[in-house]
Amino acid sequence: MRIVADENIPLLDEFFGGLGEIRRLPGRAIDRAAVADAELLLVRSVTRVDRALLAGSPVSFVGTCTIGTDHLDLDFFQQRGIGWASAPGCNARGVVDYVLGSLLVLAEQRGIDLASRTYGVVGAGQVGGRLVAVLRGLGWRVMVCDPPRQEAEGGDFVSLEQLLAECDVVSLHTPLDASGAYPTHHLFNAARLAQLKTGAWLINASRGAVVDNSALLVLLGHRSDLQVVLDVWEGEPLVNAELADRCVIATPHIAGYSLDGKLRGTAQIYQALCRHLGRAETRSLENLMPAAWLPALKLDAAAEPAWALATVCRAVYDPRRDDADLRRSLQGDEASCRAAFDRLRKHYPMRREIDGLRVTVTGSAPPQLTQVITALGAMLSA
Repeated sequence: MRIVADENIPLLDEFFGGLGEIRRLPGRAIDRAAVADAELLLVRSVTRVDRALLAGSPVSFVGTCTIGTDHLDLDFFQQRGIGWASAPGCNARGVVDYVLGSLLVLAEQRGIDLASRTYGVVGAGQVGGRLVAVLRGLGWRVMVCDPPRQEAEGGDFVSLEQLLAECDVVSLHTPLDASGAYPTHHLFNAARLAQLKTGAWLINASRGAVVDNSALLVLLGHRSDLQVVLDVWEGEPLVNAELADRCVIATPHIAGYSLDGKLRGTAQIYQALCRHLGRAETRSLENLMPAAWLPALKLDAAAEPAWALATVCRAVYDPRRDDADLRRSLQGDEASCRAAFDRLRKHYPMRREIDGLRVTVTGSAPPQLTQVITALGAMLSA
């Protein structure tokens, strides 16, 4: 089997080496010539896979090692009988850790108690649903807007208008869809952005075009009360430097870039391909996952819960490093900035997840401390 793969997909040889010859390319360099004799195509979100790319090629299966599928032309796949798979939920925990780290930075800068805020989560799928569970587990007030789920399930959902009117923090976790029953392209347009409460915090770790970046830049020009965190951008890999300058945190689309999430994504696509081919799986992620650099933390039972929250989160991930890296990269001409954005993603340093961290408490842990550790998803041991 001839395989073309994004060079940034980890464990390619370990999972796919036994299936055929692998040709690695930068995701943005995968073109018609590259797939002209390929049977299997493995990508991430930067490669648009559609008729223009695949027409005339022998590609029979496309795997994207990401949770999103807006870069795949699924209608074309169906017409051509091309099998495909994505990796839903693979990096969800990494995005949750990113949001928690961002909240800590915002709270520290503004001198605000995170427990006093009302949180709005837009999109309650794999990522948003896990974030809601963590925030509610901490005892914080959370409102959720997800019209497709509300229509299918009913339940405790609110309208976007109510969420914007009542929430101090708005975190976006929707897929990008320009034409469906609930389009999300520029879901946060100028009118919706203007509805943000005074002093609100806006976090976008979904897709860049869910927010109208031009409208947001205009708004921030006269709404200094708003605090914004952007991990995703319209026009990636080119970032609007002026907009980044107005953000509290600006990062290069790495919210879900935990090592665990990347490896899970590869494993999920391998499993899907085996099902597609009718083959038994011979590789297991359990045997390939490296040991964490920080396997455990020890806290005293007297630790203040808010301090424990910040310590556990920042021991695993602090977004300020990624923010600093992106800001340093926004220099030079457009070509150099585009290249720098992709380099930051390609050479992203190792980062693990909170739910892989064991936290030991010496003495009898009080209920509030136990609540924080368990809500974060860390493994609590006495």
